Amino acid sequence: MDIEDYRIFCLSHPGVTESFPFDERTLVFKVGGKMFSLLDIVTFDSLNLKCNPEKAVLLREEYQGVTPGFHMNKRHWNTVNCNGTISDKLLFEWTIDSYNLVWGSLSKQIRNAIL
Repeated sequence: MDIEDYRIFCLSHPGVTESFPFDERTLVFKVGGKMFSLLDIVTFDSLNLKCNPEKAVLLREEYQGVTPGFHMNKRHWNTVNCNGTISDKLLFEWTIDSYNLVWGSLSKQIRNAIL
């Protein structure tokens, strides 16, 4: 997968915005103003995804390419390698999980405004 495929995938979900709030390299995807995915647009060698804490631990144990979130809350975020060790299918699946986790944390008022 290349970065543009990933970007198009993220932006295809309701209410998703993209920005560079930290620097000119770190692309952040948000829904309802809350982050669900971050990546370096220059290297695109990994991405950070929000994750249920229990599932985060299980994924780290099962997949060598999944580690605690780099520069993030290690309990709620995973860093996932994009170097081919994790399939594109899983990257998309885990991105949807991250999006849904954030979506579910939004107020009903915000979700209704997005829809």
